[in-house]
Amino acid sequence: MTTRTETGGKDERLIESRDDLLATFAKGEKPKERWSIGTEHEKFVFRCSDHGAPSYDEPGGIRDLLAAMTDYGWAPVIENGSVIALTGPDGAISLEPAGQLELSGAQREHLHQTCAEAGRHLAQCKAVGEKLGLCFLGLGMWPDKKRADLPVMPKGRYAIMLNYMPKVGSLGLDMMLRTCTIQVNLDYASEADMAAKFRVGLALQPLATALFANSPFTESRPNGFLSYRSHIWSDTDPDRTGMLPFVFEDGFGYERYLDYALDVPMYFVFRDGRYIDVAGRSFRDFLDGRLPELPGEKPRVSDFTDHLSTLFPEVRLKSFLEMRGADGGRWSRICALPALWVGLLYDDAALEAAWDEVRHWTIEERQLLRDAVPKLGLKAPIPGGETLRELGQRVLAIADTGLNARARLNASGDNETGFLDPLREVLASDRTPAERLLDLYNGEWAGDISRIYEEESF
Repeated sequence: MTTRTETGGKDERLIESRDDLLATFAKGEKPKERWSIGTEHEKFVFRCSDHGAPSYDEPGGIRDLLAAMTDYGWAPVIENGSVIALTGPDGAISLEPAGQLELSGAQREHLHQTCAEAGRHLAQCKAVGEKLGLCFLGLGMWPDKKRADLPVMPKGRYAIMLNYMPKVGSLGLDMMLRTCTIQVNLDYASEADMAAKFRVGLALQPLATALFANSPFTESRPNGFLSYRSHIWSDTDPDRTGMLPFVFEDGFGYERYLDYALDVPMYFVFRDGRYIDVAGRSFRDFLDGRLPELPGEKPRVSDFTDHLSTLFPEVRLKSFLEMRGADGGRWSRICALPALWVGLLYDDAALEAAWDEVRHWTIEERQLLRDAVPKLGLKAPIPGGETLRELGQRVLAIADTGLNARARLNASGDNETGFLDPLREVLASDRTPAERLLDLYNGEWAGDISRIYEEESF
């Protein structure tokens, strides 16, 4: 989740009009030659000795982990006296609610840089982990931990969210405490380009969920899903999650997304270094100076930016587009997710070809696919009688073509298409990462879930 890594650099201008809100989206427009790739990936931190989740304060725990990372040039971000994030040339390192460690990578020109960045980060994690007795797990959900087994990090926004989540859904606390994801943030040239990419990204998000499905266990047993992380979002908070049918309506653009964002209840307002609990309040009331917690005060642009970070649809718009459908996983999958979406969305011909695959689906068909994928993965049926695997083979070929057209080469002369190899392997075998783990659990592991720590650690 988004972490405030600064205060003074935020846009603290008062919002004077609707145009100030729309400008948040419009300022993201960039010419194609300036499009970049921002990759975010989370991983679980555990004590190597007993597989327990370390608390923030314990010796060798999360606080010590962040402190040790400063040896690599990372600068601490302080909240109420606690280090809760780090900033550096490779972006920002932050904490998810139960201590999951996230790298929000810097904006990169091509995938070779993105994967090198991930490699640097993971090498630093492993080096620090060896000193502290900490290890790192690449999965979409804790395979064995109960909620009660997990610590909570000292971040003000998380206390507010943990209190509010059970009021609006039954699985929100699982989302916060027990899941990890990989995401990629991408640019757009114009409002029309944003809309085209949003539609393709949203329609094909179930494919990404299937290809990266990696959360088949809950509390040491199979949970009946391939991506339980994806299922969790179906009962987290209906006001701020889902497939956003309006994105596929004629005329969709910044205005329509703004109306959606303003209708999503707030979580907090950040003032003077602390988070004020306004959970359930209306941002529209805030615009009118009618928040009971801040009587007469009107929002700043930074408040709207914060509010946008508390929306959790399958694809999210801020001043860029976030693809949000993938489970956490190992290093090669961290590189594969941006490869998929860059290949599809950063080449005009690939974008059009991808849209041709899904443009005729109805809203109901899109939702049925979204609902089926967490359990069925690539075997989920799509409109027309095929399975998601068959669509995936065509879509991956489109992404390959798009990456070839970009022709971004590394020092050895390789283009970016090799980063799709983990996804080619999934489609060729018709086995998602989750199904491979279930095979091991039911076979070689003989039901011993502890074996997953060796199998899926970085």
